[in-house]
Amino acid sequence: MAAVPAPPEAPPKPTWDPRDPVQPWLRPTIRIRLTLLYGGMFLIAGILLLSIIYLFTAQALHNISELPFRLLPDSKIELTDNSCEALRAGLSADQANAALKSCFAHQRELALDDLLRRSLFALLGLSIIAFAFGYAMAGRVLSPLGRITRTARQVAGSDLTRRIELDGPDDELKELADTFDEMLDRLERAFTAQQRFVANASHELRTPLAINRTLLEVHLSDPGAPVELQQLGKTLLATNERSEQLVEGLLLLARSDNQIVERKPVDLAEVASRAIDQVRSEAEALGVEVRGERGPAVVQGNGVLLERIALNLVQNAVRYNVAENGWVEVSTEIRQGEAVLTVSNTGPVVPAYEVDNIFEPFRRLRQERTGSDKGVGLGLSIARSVARAHGGRIIAEPREGGGLVMRVTLPT
Repeated sequence: MAAVPAPPEAPPKPTWDPRDPVQPWLRPTIRIRLTLLYGGMFLIAGILLLSIIYLFTAQALHNISELPFRLLPDSKIELTDNSCEALRAGLSADQANAALKSCFAHQRELALDDLLRRSLFALLGLSIIAFAFGYAMAGRVLSPLGRITRTARQVAGSDLTRRIELDGPDDELKELADTFDEMLDRLERAFTAQQRFVANASHELRTPLAINRTLLEVHLSDPGAPVELQQLGKTLLATNERSEQLVEGLLLLARSDNQIVERKPVDLAEVASRAIDQVRSEAEALGVEVRGERGPAVVQGNGVLLERIALNLVQNAVRYNVAENGWVEVSTEIRQGEAVLTVSNTGPVVPAYEVDNIFEPFRRLRQERTGSDKGVGLGLSIARSVARAHGGRIIAEPREGGGLVMRVTLPT
């Protein structure tokens, strides 16, 4: 059979292990991790410094175990406050000395507690400042990486003229940026050479085929040509037409592998209607009913290439159908913020294990190479390539009872 829908495209691999209980939104960014590293190092250093100061202060105070004075029996004591409850009027000299020693020890403990409390508050405030400063410094350190990332995203949109051109000291980040710029230079030269080759190939391949077609049509228009010659001319004309389709398909496949730079609003409903109009006569000749509801589904892209997706899918659905009472259903809609083009049809039963091969070039169900008059085996390959160029995807699913369900999903 001719090009048939390819296997469902595998979803992009997650950047996190699905078995990991930590969800992606809980995984800190490198800036947060650097901030935690900077702040954590400061916090640990502050705790160590506070502990050392506290221990030295406590040791110095505990070394003063005796008062540098003592009261004599005839000494008088005048209380100025009640901070030392053990010291009161009417005590003997020995009792007063014991009370003073107890009060001194108590005041020493209060001083150490006050030192610890004030130091902890100071450490807390400085830690907040350190984490904020670390966050700012991490952003400054990572700013070259952000510049590299923005340039890479712009290059992903086929803008190969962009360069990082990072200034600053000749460090690891500048070396990375310079290496990336050199890679972009090589890529730009390669893509330029590819575009030049595609343009030259387009001219060199189309011209002789067009000349052959013209010559064959001229000979076939001669009413006096022998029947055998006319039959041979029709065969050669069909072969030439097949070669033209193959060349056009290969060139379109090569062009559509790149991202679409110039995008315009395109309604998939209008695109699908045009594709149906182009295959309506063929569907009527094969007795296939084309139906379906097509709601507005506007996307940003290239209208010609998107029409090629719809045309290839609808043509396949019409050509690979049942002999009687066949139908093709084409619908467009907006689903979960994405535009969806769905083409389903009746047809032969498609084993699920064969669906994976139908998007490969020149591959058909149960056929390795071309050999069918229904196409050249590139339709679905082109459809997948164009969908990817628009940032979308295309999947194929076997339909219960026979046939396929082709679903193209594009961002709006």
